[in-house]
Amino acid sequence: MPDEDETLADLFWAVARRLRHQTRETVAPFGVTPGQARALGILAREGTMRLNVLSEHLRIVPRSGTEVVDALEERGLVRRSPDPDDRRATLVALTDAGRELAAGLGAARRAEAEALFGTLAPDDREALARILSGLRGASELHP
Repeated sequence: MPDEDETLADLFWAVARRLRHQTRETVAPFGVTPGQARALGILAREGTMRLNVLSEHLRIVPRSGTEVVDALEERGLVRRSPDPDDRRATLVALTDAGRELAAGLGAARRAEAEALFGTLAPDDREALARILSGLRGASELHP
């Protein structure tokens, strides 16, 4: 049971800090930042997309999205191409090397999540997923 002076927000932020720290440690051997790992994961799940849409998925401003893609492109993990439907827009896609790295990162992140959440009973994991999904939905309604 939590300390009576500890709020739900305190507990949430403590777990979030732990998860952020674990994520940095998990992605470091792959030579990418957590933000770059997220971008690779989004592209692996969603496929080719406009740079501005990737930035929206990452919840960062387009300029920061450009910096993430610049770093990934420099390593040969993504490629840019003109959008055939809008010549002002740029499409971003994973390269074969990017797909391979994204798969490795995905496996490492699943193992990381299992290490953290695997200590919970299955019913508690289900409840936590439901609660966090509800909170995420509520935050999307009220940014």
